[in-house]
Amino acid sequence: MPFVLDASLALAWHFEDEVSEYADRVLDRVGEDRALVPSVWELEIANALAVAERRGRLSPAGVARAVELFLELAISIHEVALESALGPVLDLARTQGMTAYDAAYLELAMREGLPLATEDEALRAAALRVGVPLVD
Repeated sequence: MPFVLDASLALAWHFEDEVSEYADRVLDRVGEDRALVPSVWELEIANALAVAERRGRLSPAGVARAVELFLELAISIHEVALESALGPVLDLARTQGMTAYDAAYLELAMREGLPLATEDEALRAAALRVGVPLVD
């Protein structure tokens, strides 16, 4: 079954201090199922990789391996239209007290009727409050 994938969870696959059994299970699942992400995901991933290299968390070779993995995975990018960003995404950000970036993942999961994969506790709590199931 497809699911929505949070950028912070996807990035955990590349940082030794963020590895978890949950992140590994989700990575295995991406190999079997299609992961959906809002278009902000691409920029979050690129920014995190650039910052990680700049701060010495990843080597240039590590960034290249991460890029290669991300390009190989079955990840479907869904555009966040202006009407959506300034409508339901903004509404979720306001009512759930979260960033618009996190709200974009939650809105996509709600709209598509899919579970959400994230280790972000605030995003997990918001998902449960609005009835979005979590990938276990």
